[in-house]
Amino acid sequence: MNRREFLSSTMAAGLPTPSFGAGTRPNILIILADDLGWSDLGCFGGEIHTPNMDKLAQGGVRFTQFYSYARCCPARSSIMTGLYPHQVGMGNMTNAKPRTDFPGYAGILNDRNVTIPEVLKKAGYSTWMTGKWHLGPPGPVGRGFDEYYGMVHGFDSFWDSTKYTRLPADRKARTYPDGGFYATNAITDHTLDFLADARKQSKPFFFYLAYNSPHFPLHAPKDVIDKYVPVYEKGWDYVREKRFERMRAMGLIRKEWKFTPRSEIPPNRFNTQTGWAGKTNPAWDSIEPDRQKDLARRMAIFAAMVEIMDRNIGRVVEDLRANKQLDNTLILFFSDNGACAEWDPWGFDKSSGPQNELHRGDALAGMGQPGTYHSYGSGWANACNTPWRLYKHYNHEGGISSPLVAHWPAGMKRQNAIDHHPAHVIDLMPTCVELAKASYPPSMPPMEGRSLVPALAGKPVKRDAIYWEHEGNRAIRIGKWKAVAVEPAGKWELYDMEADRTEMNDLAARQPERVKSMVRQWEQWAKRSNVVPWMWKPQYQSEEEQ
Repeated sequence: MNRREFLSSTMAAGLPTPSFGAGTRPNILIILADDLGWSDLGCFGGEIHTPNMDKLAQGGVRFTQFYSYARCCPARSSIMTGLYPHQVGMGNMTNAKPRTDFPGYAGILNDRNVTIPEVLKKAGYSTWMTGKWHLGPPGPVGRGFDEYYGMVHGFDSFWDSTKYTRLPADRKARTYPDGGFYATNAITDHTLDFLADARKQSKPFFFYLAYNSPHFPLHAPKDVIDKYVPVYEKGWDYVREKRFERMRAMGLIRKEWKFTPRSEIPPNRFNTQTGWAGKTNPAWDSIEPDRQKDLARRMAIFAAMVEIMDRNIGRVVEDLRANKQLDNTLILFFSDNGACAEWDPWGFDKSSGPQNELHRGDALAGMGQPGTYHSYGSGWANACNTPWRLYKHYNHEGGISSPLVAHWPAGMKRQNAIDHHPAHVIDLMPTCVELAKASYPPSMPPMEGRSLVPALAGKPVKRDAIYWEHEGNRAIRIGKWKAVAVEPAGKWELYDMEADRTEMNDLAARQPERVKSMVRQWEQWAKRSNVVPWMWKPQYQSEEEQ
């Protein structure tokens, strides 16, 4: 059976017959943040006000070693399919004109996969999505969702309702008065509408709520921004140190792990034009006072976006509670990748390129409002990824580590628990298949992940290895060992994740045979997964393997 036959088959074809009611298969709600750093939530050591996420963590489990992919589109393709991005054509980003020369980087989801909503719909679930899609055509409804509202593309204004779409095309979106639209609120409004519609059906639901917050452009209401400005005027060095102290006290990180220095900006083919490639983020105190004010406000906008997202998650949780659905809904919250350093230490303004203007006076106060377009840069991204090195795009921990909060009162007895077992977004498909008692089509490539159902009960998940590649940056994790390399140098580093997850002690020179074995295994995975050596050269493949 191919994908098309699977989607057109009926429930009578041997798939599980659904049964509904109390104590049966759970509703599943995946909540995804966009470019959220590992330590931004209060329950992960951050200073941002996130009481709703903190409460979910108190009633559930925080996973400290949950991995995603290093960039938006690849991560979302793995979330949806349970496969590695290159297997489904999303090794890089979406393309308006899909590539045919390298199928692993086509820029569109290929036909050799099924999505979670496609599989769960066959098992009797209703399927809903709000928020950011960013996986190209045929779009969310074409890939298994019954209803959709959100931003189909990658990023855009939070103030402009015309950038957001309701699907199927004959459905009407909510309307908002002039000045009354803010994307995070609107996405939640439609989420509550969809949940109300879902309750009219005698089915469990699968819901994918993918906020585009806090991805740039940095946009938020001024009153929320203003309250954070004094917090960030203390600078990124102060914020990093305080987060690190709180993480240790909370038991999120080991006391023997070293505090990382300010991260560098590795030179590569994408950032050489900025003039900052190869440099290290500057000390806060070395920056001129006017620039400090500009930078502090950028981070204050980011924090405001996270707080507003948290408020809206609280609206969704309260709706589930009020309708007696919270207990049997598995909520999984995480981010698509690490914090974003694009594109230089000062952030950027769309109007003026990487070397952007300095904001003073009225211009400073207007940042984050309609018509503006900013990011916060590598210094704050480094702080948001505390305690890890590097950022989005890279496969050091700062690029691929995500805070995962799991909450399911009816199915998890653990409360306020911290789990240190490794997990990955490729595990979501097998987890959903198991919980939904669904059937994954045997004609599709086998799922790469492992079900996290044992992990929800505090048991380890047996796995071989986890792999990454993006823009030539690559990594492999086997047990406690991680090998990682940054494009274009190609030098593989080796770290013991139990003794040194902050990646401060490179053991590659002392254990060359382990590095060789791990890299060879990575190269074998790369070959079978459509990863091509577009910016690196295989080191250990034979001529036949190459």
